[in-house]
Amino acid sequence: MNFPKIASFRTAAALQEHAAHLGLRLRCDATLKAGVDGSLGRGVTVGSRRIGNRFAVLPMEGWDGTPEGFPTDLLRRRWRRFGEGGAKLIWGCEAAAVRHDGRANPNQLVLKPETLGPIAAAREELVSAHRERWGNADDLMVGLQLTHSGRFSRPGPTRAAAPRVAYRHPLLDARFGVTSDDQVFTDDELDRLIEDFIAAAGIAERAGFDFVDVKHCHGYLGHELLSAVQRPGRYGGSFENRTRFLRDVVAGVRSAHPRLELGVRLSLFDQLPFQPGPDRDGVPMNWSGPYPFGFGADAENPARIDWQEPLKFLALLASLGIRLVCLSCGSPYYNPHIQRPAATPPSDGYLPPEDPLAGVIRQLESVEHAKAAFPELLFVGSGYSYLQDWLPHVGQAQVEAGAVDFIGLGRMILSYPDLPGDVLAGRPLERRKICRTFSECTTGPRNGLVSGCFPLDEYYKTHPAAETLKALKRAAASS
Repeated sequence: MNFPKIASFRTAAALQEHAAHLGLRLRCDATLKAGVDGSLGRGVTVGSRRIGNRFAVLPMEGWDGTPEGFPTDLLRRRWRRFGEGGAKLIWGCEAAAVRHDGRANPNQLVLKPETLGPIAAAREELVSAHRERWGNADDLMVGLQLTHSGRFSRPGPTRAAAPRVAYRHPLLDARFGVTSDDQVFTDDELDRLIEDFIAAAGIAERAGFDFVDVKHCHGYLGHELLSAVQRPGRYGGSFENRTRFLRDVVAGVRSAHPRLELGVRLSLFDQLPFQPGPDRDGVPMNWSGPYPFGFGADAENPARIDWQEPLKFLALLASLGIRLVCLSCGSPYYNPHIQRPAATPPSDGYLPPEDPLAGVIRQLESVEHAKAAFPELLFVGSGYSYLQDWLPHVGQAQVEAGAVDFIGLGRMILSYPDLPGDVLAGRPLERRKICRTFSECTTGPRNGLVSGCFPLDEYYKTHPAAETLKALKRAAASS
């Protein structure tokens, strides 16, 4: 299916008219306001900390650490660019594994005593770069995402799947290498993993991070536990049991590291897994009858959001005193069109089954719904990169309307780390740096290459991996 390119809409009104044609509403300001005159330049307070503007850098899973989990020059370069760009909330810098077997790739950062010093130095480079560019870092808040990749663990040098799961899944098991009940975490193993999360939080605190994110998104272990309705024991079945992992991690971190702030990145809703159809169009996997495996999905119609448990989960976060909440949806592994709308799929993906703008608006509306229900929580929104030139216009309108607190930047920050600073200074966007959602930042790592924007970042254009990536794309196009 072919959809109009975002770059073809020359005015905010034209983009809004296209959204209306889809039966959807999109807020989009025609003009941007610089600095504190606009909603994106106004700060917000979290506890005793002031966050200086409404741009956030989203956590991304790096493929450029060492096999032992240490930072490298490539990782430090990315983090420095995060600091220089002007966003005042660095949500996670990186998705860091709490132990080796929880890595999603063989070069993912690992939080352990041996990596403490190098990770602390990388964080300090980020903060120093921010201070040098923007005068001070007093209103900068930097966190680190704690993760176990669960079903999507590939920690070894061959990138072979080594999944550990919360429960056996009738569609995903065969697709992602789960063949035995031995791969299901026991309750005792989850008890020990909680201790690993608490220990990792302590390492993050000693490394100088202001907060940690207890990851509950994208099909990784924390998120998968939320849908473990058919799992027996202390971590499955009831909502109380399915949130025990989060509650026990939070209690442990609060007890051992009381000065450390906590946040949660959550997939607010899910859908059926998708796969490439005959023409590579995305189609849902075959399923009949109720589908109870999607957190926030209506079991009778998984394409529809069931708000009961997502709102219950947000109420739990509020009761635990967690105000920082980053919202996403679904998973990049099995339904990426809802999680990160894009015009071009990665090499192992499928063509979008809907206009990607519809996926963006679905996320905007879901975050607005959550914000209306819990105005006291501070929400970071996701899915903005597909908006391209119109990203700041939509972001400004959403913040001004009280529909979200922070505009999260993921893929866009790889190609255009200076976007926040340019918007807030009232400078025109540099169009040659704007992410066009070519998905090469996903295709590369999925094939064992390093993290980065190969089409638009001059550094990566000449990286040795660039030629390998071009060959992969040619092979995918001809298959």
